[in-house]
Amino acid sequence: MLLAGDKINYIIDRHQQTVFSIINRLIVNRTMLDNLKKYQIILASNSPRRKELMSGLGVDYTIRTLPDVDESYPDTLAGAEIPEFIAREKADAYRAMMKPGELLVTADTIVWLDGKVLGKPEGREGAIEMLRTLSGKSHQVFTGVCLTTTEWQKSFTASSDVQFDILSEDEIQYYVDRYQPLDKAGAYGVQEWIGYIGVKSISGSFYNIMGLPIQKLYGELKNL
Repeated sequence: MLLAGDKINYIIDRHQQTVFSIINRLIVNRTMLDNLKKYQIILASNSPRRKELMSGLGVDYTIRTLPDVDESYPDTLAGAEIPEFIAREKADAYRAMMKPGELLVTADTIVWLDGKVLGKPEGREGAIEMLRTLSGKSHQVFTGVCLTTTEWQKSFTASSDVQFDILSEDEIQYYVDRYQPLDKAGAYGVQEWIGYIGVKSISGSFYNIMGLPIQKLYGELKNL
């Protein structure tokens, strides 16, 4: 049997437990980017890697894509300038159909080696030739990202350095035939088998090499 004082303490303890339980549920259900609730976020990409990385941020978003978006760029651009220009170019293709409150995310990734762009390969032989070129060398991966609303636009670029080991012809052909990397800049996915056996070192964001510098994107979104 509880005495009067004990009963009061028991009631207080139960009340505190209830309050703490409610607070914990609110914390669990809260996202780290609550400031984005004022936007409908749209990812303008069919890339499975970019979808995976955006989902990892824990934000709600929808996919919107257009066919045949222009990805050309002036010959005067080089390196990091190229994917950022293309990311803005992609965004501009959507601006006419955007509504107030929408936040569009566009991105483009290139592999940069010896002053040249390695984009998506043309067919099996093109992929094999790209990997021969990358074998035993260091290259850079640049991803440009553009954030667009009906009122403003901002863009940025992330850079990563990748050092490949020497790849044998058998390794190159095995990877190309098994993984079909025809949709990837430089003809490789760092998260796939070729990354396991071929990448000696990375300086910079691993996720940037996958196609979206998610840590840098998080920082930009957090400050909106």
